[in-house]
Amino acid sequence: MELPWCNKSADRIAVHESASPARGLIQQSGTGTELRVSPKWRRGGGCFTIGRVTNESLPSSIESSTLQEGAELLIGLLVSPSLSEVLGPDFATSMRETLMQQHPGVRWAVTWAEDRLGDPPVQSLDLMEAARERVLTEGWDLTVVLTDIPLKDRRRPVLTQLSPLHGVGLVAIPALGARHPRRKAQEVSVRIVGQLLGYDAEDANAQRSLAQRARQLSTDVEERPDDNSAQFTARVISGNIRLLLGMIRANQPWAFIVRLSRALVVAAATGVLTLVASDLWLLATAYGPARLALLAVMAVITVSATVIMGGGLWERPRSHAEREQVTLFNLATSGTVVVGVLVFYLALFLLSLVGAFLLIDQGVLAAVVGHPVNALDYGKISWLTASLATIGGALGAGLEDDDVVRAAAYTRSNA
Repeated sequence: MELPWCNKSADRIAVHESASPARGLIQQSGTGTELRVSPKWRRGGGCFTIGRVTNESLPSSIESSTLQEGAELLIGLLVSPSLSEVLGPDFATSMRETLMQQHPGVRWAVTWAEDRLGDPPVQSLDLMEAARERVLTEGWDLTVVLTDIPLKDRRRPVLTQLSPLHGVGLVAIPALGARHPRRKAQEVSVRIVGQLLGYDAEDANAQRSLAQRARQLSTDVEERPDDNSAQFTARVISGNIRLLLGMIRANQPWAFIVRLSRALVVAAATGVLTLVASDLWLLATAYGPARLALLAVMAVITVSATVIMGGGLWERPRSHAEREQVTLFNLATSGTVVVGVLVFYLALFLLSLVGAFLLIDQGVLAAVVGHPVNALDYGKISWLTASLATIGGALGAGLEDDDVVRAAAYTRSNA
């Protein structure tokens, strides 16, 4: 039974009778009804004894429409022990109230835990992945890490780093300065939560979009024993399409390949060699659109698979409870990489087209291919060049360090 709202009195927890059976397991006992809830709903223990479930158990101020919006979005705050006194014991409560004021369409829940996650020197990516482990273990939806460890992006100090795919945001509290660190930490934390959910203040429908993504993130896909992996993945996609698109967009996939320097170098070298190779001119002008398109698709798939598998970007669930979150993560990762590679391919095509017009003389090209040439022939040469250069980029990506690939795919920094 899902626990959309509860009111714990001295001897019972009242649960709305319209709750769906998606999250928990009800078992009858001699003294009442025992409710075993999933970690996402756990509050200091896994079992409660509850009284008779009735509509009257709910306060009149809670509207049924609010209860049916979805489960609470549970945010875990991971705080370095040295910062507990600075932030204060009611930081989580205060942050929840601010979230409710700024984004009233979401039912927020904020929990607090002390964990430094690592000791200096530690990389931001290591903190991200350690926080991700806590998200999966605790059943949280998102986590914000308030750390006393300075964050850096290529030796440049930054205030925050976030990974929409992991659902993790890091905040370097020392970078906030000595004045009003608690207020600044709360403001930054609330902003990070919005960024993780793809909130765009300039969008007229930003609040509605954020609320929809939050509901999808906090609502589990119903488990079906007879589902295979393909069926389960299809239901995860259909039930979380807005969330997936928001995660991919927030991860800025168009900037992904730019962070892989070796892939860029190998792709550029391959492109130049292709443009000046007369044998490839003959092949390009002889190929039809279907063959060139097939080569382009193969190139994009090759690079995407190399980056995902070679860079260790694919997760495997360690338990049944993690299955949906890991599936969402893998889908968003794949989407980020594929979109990034497509943008990379388009950029290579445009550069190749400019290079072809600059480097290949029309008369020489006509003499090599044996017929008059036009812009279409230059376009075919550029198309083949972009495909071969992209495959060359896959070789370069294979040479990148795994940490570099993961950092390029996951982390976004703000000064």
